[in-house]
Amino acid sequence: MRQRFFILLIVMAAYIPFLYKRFAKGRWMSVLLSVFLAVAGVYFGLIVLLYLFQPRMIFCPYRQHDGRSEEVGLSYQSVQLTTSDQLRLDAWYIPAEESHFTVLFCHGNAGNISHRLDTLKIFHDLGLGCLIFDYRGYGRSEGRPSEHGLYRDAYAGWVWLTERQQVPPDRILLFGRSLGGSVAARLAVYLSRRNMPDPAGLVLESSFSSVIDMGKHYYPWLPIGWFARFKFDTVESVQSVHCPVLVIHSPEDEIVPFQLGQKIYESANQPKRFAQIRGSHNDGFMEDFQTYKRVWTHWIQFLKDLTGKSTEMKK
Repeated sequence: MRQRFFILLIVMAAYIPFLYKRFAKGRWMSVLLSVFLAVAGVYFGLIVLLYLFQPRMIFCPYRQHDGRSEEVGLSYQSVQLTTSDQLRLDAWYIPAEESHFTVLFCHGNAGNISHRLDTLKIFHDLGLGCLIFDYRGYGRSEGRPSEHGLYRDAYAGWVWLTERQQVPPDRILLFGRSLGGSVAARLAVYLSRRNMPDPAGLVLESSFSSVIDMGKHYYPWLPIGWFARFKFDTVESVQSVHCPVLVIHSPEDEIVPFQLGQKIYESANQPKRFAQIRGSHNDGFMEDFQTYKRVWTHWIQFLKDLTGKSTEMKK
């Protein structure tokens, strides 16, 4: 994308001598018209490039595994998920002894499951089981990534946990980091619309409110809403989510602006919590490890208390 932008700049630079000759001859209107056409051409050229290359900007899959859970002292079960459109996805199931909750982990837009070992270790140390899967086209999973495809992939993980492992829905935590936050939120909405049991909770970490909001942040001078090919509208989803929601974000996030995380929180229904950590987009959970661990510990206890109250009410 950057290379093509520089090519456009070079073309414009090459056009300058031509404009100067016209200017020297006093052809002002011709020069102004040429400048306008050149600027308009670059502007619309950028729009075309952004439209065509959006999938590469949104999805950054990596096929090669760079690590295994054994490297951080975790044993895992290699799992193959089957999506509703018959694709096979690669996944790891990492149980925890006497775990009260199991996390369905929707990772971000880059890399694959082997790049989330630190987070898996944290969850395990907190006594949480975890199923982490690679989206279609990521790691060893089949297919090519797409917005609706990722939503199907998350549901395949839910089906495996609830049907194959017989994990009760109210013991499953949907967790999404960055792009995965939108995927996890959409799964919660899908379950609700099908009158299926809600998960125990939804955790959105370093997530953006929507692709359009991200586009407006990075390209405020372009009509992003006119040519966006993806929605990943987390705000729209959380407005229809009725399970407890936890939003985690860092003001130092250099990729997803802090205010977009705040926007998600403000749009969510009660019960909800907002947790602020320090650090960068990709490593804040490690850079501010103690705060991050404390956030999760309090969240788990909050959900346990909530479950206990619900059980008492049913009695």
